[in-house]
Amino acid sequence: MQSGLDGVVAAETILCLTDSARGMIWVRGVPLPTLLANHGFEGTVALLWEGFAEDGLTRAGIAAAFGAARTAAFADLERWLPLARSASLFEGLRLGLAAQPDSSKPADLVGAMTVAVAALLRSQRGLPPVAPDPVLSTAADLLRMFHGVPAPASAVDALDTYFTAMVESGLSASSFTARVVASTRASLASAVLGAWGAFTGALHGGAPGPTLDMLDAAEAAPNLDAWLEAKLRAGDRLMGFGHRVYSGNDPRAEAMRASMRRMGQLAKRLDFATRVETAVAAAIERVKPGRELPPNVEIMAALLLNAVGFPRDGFTPVFAACRVAGWLAHAMEQQKTGRMIRPTSAYVGPPVGG
Repeated sequence: MQSGLDGVVAAETILCLTDSARGMIWVRGVPLPTLLANHGFEGTVALLWEGFAEDGLTRAGIAAAFGAARTAAFADLERWLPLARSASLFEGLRLGLAAQPDSSKPADLVGAMTVAVAALLRSQRGLPPVAPDPVLSTAADLLRMFHGVPAPASAVDALDTYFTAMVESGLSASSFTARVVASTRASLASAVLGAWGAFTGALHGGAPGPTLDMLDAAEAAPNLDAWLEAKLRAGDRLMGFGHRVYSGNDPRAEAMRASMRRMGQLAKRLDFATRVETAVAAAIERVKPGRELPPNVEIMAALLLNAVGFPRDGFTPVFAACRVAGWLAHAMEQQKTGRMIRPTSAYVGPPVGG
């Protein structure tokens, strides 16, 4: 048995294929560059949910459904937000998701997540929630509801790039959790709540914030090369480097890098991050010759979310605002199988008598 279930096939899916060697992601057979150029976040969700939520889904139809769902979720805020204001950000979002009824449809849950993230981030700063604009895209409206004013087009484009690239990437811990919950015939709302619980861990959706902390420390180091080498020799983990699926050339990271280049001065830390990536490659070769430690998507994700104005404690909730659509796709696909996920375990405890 492989530790962490590495290499174990736990589901058959038509949703997504990730190919580390070729550095590509396909969603329902469509490669990531095409998704970014022609589909955007809402169009990619339409692909993911086609035949599961309903048939004949379109980008425009999903955008309209999400807009209407945000309006309904905002009208329901006061049912749970007063209690969440006294909780941490992660706990507050858990309360908001737990407040969603079992009858919630997929679009309802995406709308609720988007509104909850914006409202909780503003509440932490003593600001009132901002009502959604249902005609905007998810990325544009989340930025507007958080900042209180419409975002520049370059920021909207960058966040939509992030949402499109990150909505789905295979059977992650949170997506698997969503499938397990849905396989018991529990509601989609329960599946999303369970997925969010898995997502909050530092090894999963909680990674982008600490990645930015690592870049801060690297930038403050008197000698970057010596600092990196000392970290590697001590066996410390470098946040933003290494991945259990991708061995390098992650197309999501390159898409985000390109979108930040279009933001100009808003993405001023991009050049330093590129320098760190080069320095890490050289340091790992000195410390552990022959081993590679490529940058993963978290560096570009952290820089992008910072560039569009989100605080680092909000990176994980903002990530969830797009990934929730992927969780729902997995949950709905699992529901179609009609089969409950029920693996076995290998007993390794004390000997038992006959």
